[in-house]
Amino acid sequence: MNSAEDLSLNKIAKITLLFWLMKIVATTLGETLGDFIAQTLNLGYLVGIGITLVFFLITLCLQLSAKKYVPAFFWLVIIGTTTLGTEISDFIDRSLHLGYALGSLILIACLLLTLYLWYLKYKNLEVSPIVEKQKEIFFWVAVLFSNSLGTAFGDYLNDGLGLSYLVGAAITLSVIIVVVLLHSFTKINHILLFWIAFVFTRPFGATFGDFLTKPIAKGGLDLGTLNASLISIAIMIALIIIAHQKEKIKS
Repeated sequence: MNSAEDLSLNKIAKITLLFWLMKIVATTLGETLGDFIAQTLNLGYLVGIGITLVFFLITLCLQLSAKKYVPAFFWLVIIGTTTLGTEISDFIDRSLHLGYALGSLILIACLLLTLYLWYLKYKNLEVSPIVEKQKEIFFWVAVLFSNSLGTAFGDYLNDGLGLSYLVGAAITLSVIIVVVLLHSFTKINHILLFWIAFVFTRPFGATFGDFLTKPIAKGGLDLGTLNASLISIAIMIALIIIAHQKEKIKS
């Protein structure tokens, strides 16, 4: 299969500014929706994991069955990983009482193991193009662990270190900006920079989600998890429509 055919059958969104914007909105939605299920509805983190796992698996099956990149399918899986990642991280930290730092270390180990097994099989960690189904599964497992890790790290900044939501968001945004600069002005491996940015866009979006939902006394806007989720869903739908329009123009 030549490179042109590979590109036409690629299952992964093109890594552009729109990609990162949609990733941040998806992570914000994952945080607020995960908290809505586990906390606002008072279903608990274990039940939350069950509900979000089912959603993740359904959307993943749709994505894997597609023959090429379909924005709605791809971003539904991203939302599934961010929501499930919220429940997994909160379950480790708050139900198992392992703490934010240890929880982050466990998730880092899971992510690194996934990337290591991926590298052993394919001798690279390129995320575009991805055509083979098994390689795509490696990608989605890595995405799930990275989003879970991002949630744990964001909670560590806010609850573990006692930083305000805006300060936590500023710290993670600073890391993202540094990664962008390194990508633009250095020869540091672009795959390494991609995964660093991918992990840190998660706590940025999650921290912003907490800022929207938490009480004013705790530094939030007190919009509630439902209202914040509905706002994020509306923005995400608009961005998915834009992504579909871009795909139509390309085809």
